[in-house]
Amino acid sequence: MNGFWVLLKRELRSITREKTIMFAILVQFFLASFSSIILVGIMAFYDPSSIGDSTRVTIRAGVVGDIDSPMVGYLREANVPVQPFTDVGSAESAFRSGTVDTIMVIPEKRSGVVDMKLILPEMDARKTVIFMVLDEPLKRFENELRAGNGVELHYNDAGGKPHTTHEFLYSIIIPVLMLFPALIAGSIVIDTVSEELENKTFDTLMSSPVSLTQVFASKVAAAVVTALVQVVMWSGLLWLNHLYIQNLGLVLLLAVTIAAAFSVGTAGIALYFRDRERAQFVYSIVLVLAVGGSYFLNPSPFSLITRLAAGDPNLGAPHVALYIVPLIVMGFFFGSLVKRLVLTR
Repeated sequence: MNGFWVLLKRELRSITREKTIMFAILVQFFLASFSSIILVGIMAFYDPSSIGDSTRVTIRAGVVGDIDSPMVGYLREANVPVQPFTDVGSAESAFRSGTVDTIMVIPEKRSGVVDMKLILPEMDARKTVIFMVLDEPLKRFENELRAGNGVELHYNDAGGKPHTTHEFLYSIIIPVLMLFPALIAGSIVIDTVSEELENKTFDTLMSSPVSLTQVFASKVAAAVVTALVQVVMWSGLLWLNHLYIQNLGLVLLLAVTIAAAFSVGTAGIALYFRDRERAQFVYSIVLVLAVGGSYFLNPSPFSLITRLAAGDPNLGAPHVALYIVPLIVMGFFFGSLVKRLVLTR
């Protein structure tokens, strides 16, 4: 057993010297560290209406006309500073100088149709952000006007799908960060096994007091430890970005299980082809087929991580165990075939 730990330390040291692997980890580190910023930026294109909810934007509104209008109160409740003006000309001068970000011309209260004028910047990005901030006060004011005319219609009462920001976070960001280390783990095992075969160092290892099972177990374990360190770090960085993962233990266990399955599978591929380029090529093909085929599972790994991270009460440890059982079977068969593959190829 001491030989296994010596080999494991050796494999971990060799991983830190692989520039490609370290670069891939740094990319994930950037994604997890700035996940809240990246999330807002991507959501600005995916769903512009989420900007007002995802960010704390402060705008200044100039008001011309009825300063006692309920609309002014709604603006202040939305933390929008209001600056009154006596006429449109002076308001437009302040708008051009940047003193205010938008202008509202609110007519005196009367029955019937109220024609309110809203002036926004020409720049699309600023216009979208300002309108998202004003969206809720405008809806409340419209409800106020409808109620004053005997029409009861409240936009806030309408139901719908969960917020797109929540969907994007739990269905894209978290699964990618939790599963990408498994892809790296597979590449790590291919590189380390291929290096031993190409440099013909297996003879030296076989003459040492360790078994072939321990040799390959140390390589798989090193890749799995690397994946575990990554997913734990990513979880912590998401937490610092106020992006919280429910059922964290089960999510980490599933991510590590998938990483271990990829590592065992790629060890077999590398042993069979004995060439890094061909092994990586076959791994890429198998990976595409495996990802596509996983969607026929219910739940798939991607879906399972999404639902566990979001706190789905209908999923738990038994569903994660369904992925642990195939890993045990893979490990058993690989352990029984490893010596034959090394000696006969």
